[in-house]
Amino acid sequence: MGRIVGTFGKSEHRSAKSSEPKLRSGKRSGKTARGAEGKPGKKASKMSGRVKRSSGLFIAPSFLGVLLFFILPFMVVIYYSLVDNPISGRFVFLDNFVSIVKNAAFRKAVRNTFTFSAVAVPLAVVLSLALAIVLEAKLPFRSQFRTFFLSPMMVPVASIVLIWQVLFHYNGAINDVLVFFGGEKIDWLKSEYAQVVVVILFLWKNLGYNMILFMAALASIPRDILEVARLESATPMQTFFYIKIRYLSSTLMFVTIMSLINSFKVFREVYLLTGDYPYDTIYMLQHFMNNKFKSLDYQTLSAAAILMSLVMVVIIGVLFLAEDRFGKDVEG
Repeated sequence: MGRIVGTFGKSEHRSAKSSEPKLRSGKRSGKTARGAEGKPGKKASKMSGRVKRSSGLFIAPSFLGVLLFFILPFMVVIYYSLVDNPISGRFVFLDNFVSIVKNAAFRKAVRNTFTFSAVAVPLAVVLSLALAIVLEAKLPFRSQFRTFFLSPMMVPVASIVLIWQVLFHYNGAINDVLVFFGGEKIDWLKSEYAQVVVVILFLWKNLGYNMILFMAALASIPRDILEVARLESATPMQTFFYIKIRYLSSTLMFVTIMSLINSFKVFREVYLLTGDYPYDTIYMLQHFMNNKFKSLDYQTLSAAAILMSLVMVVIIGVLFLAEDRFGKDVEG
């Protein structure tokens, strides 16, 4: 019995010794494995560094273009707005801003531009959304109806202006219709109706593009949610205001911003219709800036551009906050 126990103990001792090298080799192999894992990590870091450098090289031309054509000119505009004139360069701080706020022509231009944007932008958004909802239904002549509103995007601005001159000239087609029905001729572009003409032109030119954006957004609304609303006996108005509007919030914001920007750019059409000094109700901010540029009054022009930029930043910021408030619960 003692021999068996002794033999068993010796064999256990030998097996323990024989297992030590295996354990040690296992530790060494573990270190080797970690080292092998470390090498790919270094390679990956080098690779990511190369990707970052190559990405920076690809982005550099665009960044230089933005810096050269946008950021630096805006810095120059800020400098011009703070000096008496670009030649002497005497620092006057906010005197240019004070003088431009007191300028009667500037106040008239701001008032007309604000009135035009306050009327034209909501109409552009609401009417384009209504058209998108109508075209979402299966209506006859839907493609022709859509083509009618998309056609201004394919027509040059000069041709659009020519059409409007033919329609709203003193001896144009609209006055011929008024005379036929017993009315009197109106000089549309030189009366209080001039801004109405420009609003109609703005709507006809922009409704098609906005309508396509809303149609795409309506098509992306999950159909199962609309089906659930229908099964829950929700009315069309409830479905529209509680479901569709929330899913359209980002598109609404984008369309509003684009319409607002386009309303500030309506000067091109007004200028081609009426020239440098139009009727009072359609004398826009761009007319004021264009006339100041012709007279080389750079400091006043720069101050007006900065004030206009600040107003745009505030309006767009408010739109982003509104979109975040009404559209965050449908994200993801």
